[in-house]
Amino acid sequence: MVVESEMESNVTEPESFWEMDSWATTVILLPCVVVLTAGFFYVYGAIVGLLSKTSVRNKVVVITDALSGLGKECAGVFHKGGARLILCGKSWEKLEELADDLANSSDPTVTFPPKLVLLDFADMESMPEAIAEILECYGCLDILIFNSSMKVKAPAQSLSLEMDKLLMDNNYFGPVTLAKGVLPSMISRRSGHLLLVNSIQGKLAVPFRSTYAASKHAVQAFFDCLRAEVEEYGISVSTINHTFISRSEATEAASSKSTWSLLYTRKPLGVSPDEAATEIVKTLNNKRREVVIAPSLPKVAIYARSFFPNVFFSVMAAGVNNAAAAAERT
Repeated sequence: MVVESEMESNVTEPESFWEMDSWATTVILLPCVVVLTAGFFYVYGAIVGLLSKTSVRNKVVVITDALSGLGKECAGVFHKGGARLILCGKSWEKLEELADDLANSSDPTVTFPPKLVLLDFADMESMPEAIAEILECYGCLDILIFNSSMKVKAPAQSLSLEMDKLLMDNNYFGPVTLAKGVLPSMISRRSGHLLLVNSIQGKLAVPFRSTYAASKHAVQAFFDCLRAEVEEYGISVSTINHTFISRSEATEAASSKSTWSLLYTRKPLGVSPDEAATEIVKTLNNKRREVVIAPSLPKVAIYARSFFPNVFFSVMAAGVNNAAAAAERT
C-alpha cells in the first residue's frame, strides 16, 4: 500500500508541474502580446503620419469646408505635413481663427501660412470670383478636397422647391462648378487630384432624405464620369463614401433607432473626423478611385439594392411603417 501511494504521488507531481509551467508561460507571454500589439499600432500611426507629410509637402491643397470637424482635422494634418493650404469657408472670422490656431500649433520654419478664401456653394453667383481667388493664391493647385455638405431630413412632400434647389446648389452645382473652374489649370499641368467626400447615400438612398440622397447621387455620378474623362491628363479622381461624420457626444444620443438607421450607422458616433482624415491621406497616397467607409451591413445593402431590389424596397417600406407605428404610440 505504501508503494502504491508513492507511485501515485510520483505520477501526479509531473502533472502539477506542467500546470504551473503553463500558467507561468501565460503570465510571461501576455504582457509580451500587449506590448507587441501596442508597438504595432504605434508604428502604424507613425507610418501614416510620415506618409501624410511626404505626400503633401509643398503641394497646394484646397479644402472647401475647412470649418467643419473633418475640415479642421484635415487642415491640421496637411498643415503639419508642409502643404500649402487654401482654406475655404463661409465665415472670414472663423477662417482667421483657424489659421491662427494652425500657426500657433506648428513650427513656422517647416510650414506655410494658410491662405483664406470665402466660399459658399449656396451663393452660386459668387462662385466665379471664389474660383479666381483660389487659382490666384499659388497660380495652381495639386489637391482639391470637396467636403462641403448640406443635410435635410423630411418627408418628400414637405420640402419646398426652394429647399430642393438650395440642397442641389450646396451638394451638386457648387462642387461641380468649382471642379470645372479648376480643371483647365490641372489639365494644362497634366496633374492634380480631385477628392470627393460623399455620403453613402450617394450609392444607397433611405427614406425621408429624398432630395439629399438625390443630390448625393448626382454628385457621385458626375465625379464617376469625370474620372474616366480626365485620366488621360494625369488627373486622379477619388470618392470616399461614409456613413456620417460624427461631431460630438451628443450625436450618440441623437442617433436614430429606426430600422434603416442600421444601414448608415457605423457605430454610435459614426466615423470620427480623425478616422476620415486618415482615410483621405491613404486615398491620396495610393490614388484609390473609390472608398466606402462603412460596416458590413450597409455594404451588403448596396449590393442588395443592385441584385435584389425588391427585397431592398420591402425592407425600406417596413422601416417606414415601423417608424409610423412608433410615432402613433407616443
